[in-house]
Amino acid sequence: MLTCMSMETIGFIGIGVMGRSMAGHLLKAGYKVVVFNRTRAKADSLIETGALWAESPATLAARCEAVITMVGYPSDVEATYLGDAGLVAHAKPGTVLIDMTTSCPELAARIANEAAKRNLHAIDAPVTGGDVGAREAKLSIMVGGEKAAFELALPILKHFGPTVIWQGLAGAGQHAKMCNQIVIAGTMMGVCESLAYAQKSGLDPRTVLQSIGGGAASSWALNNLAPRILDGNFAPGFYVKHFIKDLSIALSSAESLGLDLPGVTLAKQLYERLAANGGADLGTQALYKLYVGERTVVSSQ
Repeated sequence: MLTCMSMETIGFIGIGVMGRSMAGHLLKAGYKVVVFNRTRAKADSLIETGALWAESPATLAARCEAVITMVGYPSDVEATYLGDAGLVAHAKPGTVLIDMTTSCPELAARIANEAAKRNLHAIDAPVTGGDVGAREAKLSIMVGGEKAAFELALPILKHFGPTVIWQGLAGAGQHAKMCNQIVIAGTMMGVCESLAYAQKSGLDPRTVLQSIGGGAASSWALNNLAPRILDGNFAPGFYVKHFIKDLSIALSSAESLGLDLPGVTLAKQLYERLAANGGADLGTQALYKLYVGERTVVSSQ
């Protein structure tokens, strides 16, 4: 049985495009925030506004009542949580561990199981909403884990967005995130093909967006990323390389469920082509470059 505990000090591991904004929201809410990132310079702006630095996940864990992680790949999640110098081995009993990385459902379940053996409470809580959602605290958060652990984490998670939904036991948050990425995969192809078609047919793509952006074709990607495409802005709100990782997880999970996802398979192939042409560190909207025949992608502009 879990009981309420004071969570005044929160650790945050992974100060990237989204993590920086999210950790900043915790600082503004009055929490003491301890941060760690493989590249310390990325945390400098947070440290300047009051965050404390930790030299490793292990030393961070020992100082916190809750720890949030948003790292890159499942291998990073596994090392951060289950390595000899990881959170599960070094967190204080009763600590709430919140992984907000998009990772494997099976790994999330394993972390929760190992955490429980040490009287720790682990949940998987991936998000959707991109850099804008993180900056404006409008993320949607999908949570897997014990319901009581979810309720302990809820006051923290609400600082990142108004939509925080418990999906089920450990791994369920990651499965829900795969549902999200499957929709995005098809939608991004549709957005890019639509803009390419508008351009080739002699239409003004911006005028087209005025018509279709409020109709049945309306989507977050169309209304937020299509304007970036038309502005030539391919900076990452979400990296191509991370989207390829997510689509790989989705396909692997689908295979284990006996499910064929041809749309996701095609999207992964296209994004892998984009990455091979130099676009791995661009935003997902850079897929448009393939449709208009830009063979080499080397920058965000």
